[in-house]
Amino acid sequence: MTHDGMILVDALRDPSGTARLDPAGWTALLTIARVEQLLGTLARRLSGLPVPDAVSDILAEARVNAEYQRRSALWEADCARRALADYPGKVVLMKGTAYVAAGLKAGEGRHIGDLDIMVAEADLPEVETALLKAGWEWGKDDAYDDAYYRDHMHELPPLIHKERDRMIDVHHTILPLTARPRPDAAAMLADASALANGLYVLSPADMLIHSAAHLFADGELDGGLRNLWDIHCLIDEWADDAFWAELARRAAQHQLLAPVERAVRLSHQLYGTEIPDPWRRWHRQDKHYVRRLIARDNWGRGTHKFTRLIFYIRSHWLRMPPMMLARHLWVKWRKSA
Repeated sequence: MTHDGMILVDALRDPSGTARLDPAGWTALLTIARVEQLLGTLARRLSGLPVPDAVSDILAEARVNAEYQRRSALWEADCARRALADYPGKVVLMKGTAYVAAGLKAGEGRHIGDLDIMVAEADLPEVETALLKAGWEWGKDDAYDDAYYRDHMHELPPLIHKERDRMIDVHHTILPLTARPRPDAAAMLADASALANGLYVLSPADMLIHSAAHLFADGELDGGLRNLWDIHCLIDEWADDAFWAELARRAAQHQLLAPVERAVRLSHQLYGTEIPDPWRRWHRQDKHYVRRLIARDNWGRGTHKFTRLIFYIRSHWLRMPPMMLARHLWVKWRKSA
């Protein structure tokens, strides 16, 4: 039987349904979950349910790995906190590290890679200097890439710690400066909530908006099922009448209402997220997003190549104007030739 990413969606939505899987189905589920970086999340969802012995071993290992990533993420966040101890501004944790630091459902079993933080744009030189003094080094030594990040992106060029080999991305907003929407980064920083250790996380609405922006306004939907699961968990954690009103108001303020509405609709469509009726209005284009999100075969390989190509082109189109995009692609092509 041929499977696609829906086998993973169904397992996350209703873990008990995995009891009907045959060996080939389990292979497809685990393979797709690994490729989508949702194996740890799946392992948490299947905790306590009967599974084949071989599957049990894989899931146990995934839980151990997820716990290691959680501890490593918190350690890296604390290293950044200590490196920036003299910096008077807010240091806001983002994405997976924020979820686990705040003890949110979205952090349970989540794959966590780089450390992402956000600071005020005016403070970037001070933050950059402090991190370099604390042992981080530039991950890119190409002059064009360095200038491109500084002039056009929403973050500094990536930094890698010379001893721990761990990367930190220092953001000053949530979308490239060349993107059409212009989120209110100052408002995001102003409303960020303090954690006990002195670091911060975005407000609930801004946290969901950032996830939606990353998924639908800045990328080609790689890792989309994981980001959409984040959104499902965030809604499940916080949603009440006041949250929905604030989410709509805040998304409009950040010029990101359309991506946020799409993220909410697709979370409901795929994961069964409980959302108010006004947010459920299906758009004809949504089916193309679903097709892209679940485009995997039994072995986790990407399928629907034309759809993937269209979303790849779309991701670049969203990031920059046509002439700038043409120049950027030309420079990158010449450098790789």
